[in-house]
Amino acid sequence: MSHRFSTNSIGNVARIVAASLGLAAVPFVSSAMAQTSLSMWYHGSGNQAESAVVNQIIDDFNKSQSDWAVKLQSFPTGAYNDAVVAGALAGSLPDILDVDGPNMPNWAWAGYMQPLSIDQDAVKNFLPGTKGIWDGKLYSVGLFDATISLVSRKSILDQLGLRLPTLDKPWTKDEFMAALKAAKTSGKYSFALDLATQNNSGGWYAYGYTPLLWSFGGDLVDRKTYLTAEGALNGEGAMAFGDWFQGLFKDGYAEADQAQADREAGFAKGRYAFSWQGSGTALRALEAFNDTVFLPAPDFGHGAKVGAGSWQFGASKSSKHPDGVAAFIKFALQDKYLAAFSDATGLIPATPSAAAQTKNFREGGPLAQFFEFSNRQGMVRPITPGFAVQAVVFRKAMGDIAHGANVADTLDAAVDEINADIERNRGYGHK
Repeated sequence: MSHRFSTNSIGNVARIVAASLGLAAVPFVSSAMAQTSLSMWYHGSGNQAESAVVNQIIDDFNKSQSDWAVKLQSFPTGAYNDAVVAGALAGSLPDILDVDGPNMPNWAWAGYMQPLSIDQDAVKNFLPGTKGIWDGKLYSVGLFDATISLVSRKSILDQLGLRLPTLDKPWTKDEFMAALKAAKTSGKYSFALDLATQNNSGGWYAYGYTPLLWSFGGDLVDRKTYLTAEGALNGEGAMAFGDWFQGLFKDGYAEADQAQADREAGFAKGRYAFSWQGSGTALRALEAFNDTVFLPAPDFGHGAKVGAGSWQFGASKSSKHPDGVAAFIKFALQDKYLAAFSDATGLIPATPSAAAQTKNFREGGPLAQFFEFSNRQGMVRPITPGFAVQAVVFRKAMGDIAHGANVADTLDAAVDEINADIERNRGYGHK
């Protein structure tokens, strides 16, 4: 004789128990049977600390309610975007997508993503770089932000007789160049400035150098229309930026062909007086010297600027459960998870209240300045589907200029290439 219960017998037992307790008779369905699966793709399989927090959020969410169960599939960062493109072509995208903020407009325009059913008021206190807004709609939200700082040591500033810049009074262009000249003249450094020129295979050039371009008054594209790069990438401000950027290498302040080992350990070994670094490497700089200082970006004439933007979660266009996706993302945006993610990675928490719960970004914490850098100087890259191409064009142009190419000709050629791409794609939806 079988001792297994059928679903009907379990339901009958539930009704008997309910009746005996004076409760309304309701159908019995186990939470596991009721939960609808939500598939999720994630880019960080190689980052154990980051993945651990994401997996904890998913586990907590799945246990917190009986409607949805998120199932995670992780990819190596370098293969992730290709996997999404292939998945879109095959019609096999997951419900929840992980997207690098600057790429979100392209994915939305291409039909990979749909707007989130989350009121924008729910993220009003989030740093601007954590919110993926396209065509006025919220498509994605990130748990963290990332930005850039000029890194040095207090002892270096003192030895060179330099003023400590602040957010309210950053270095001017003249002060910054005087600092580089003082470092070079001292003879103590291989180069005055580390610009991470070796990092030319990813998005660093567009992330690291466009804030300098913006501060000169240039941009990758005209942000009023997003229909042309004319006047933005080859106007007066951009030309001044190009001449200045080339001069850093021509005059021996920075190296155009930096070795990977020098980028990773050069500042710690004392090869550079200043390093233009992303916030993700800040903890390593702190470990190298107890007098490490994080300085705000210099102002080259049009305001001090740093890059902002993060990986974010959103809903694929093909998901049949956008309400489930929204429920998961809203759950993930709790301050305790934002703080845990920051503590695990060293990246900037998305809200002031989450920052107050962290080890590094709370008031008085060793990285507290980065939250204000992002909040007060942060600027997102052009919000257009064309950014993916613009970033590649800019990377090549900057590499050529660093190696001595004619600045005007190089920037004019870059403008022509960007405009041709915009025309081929019928303006990417901009009107």
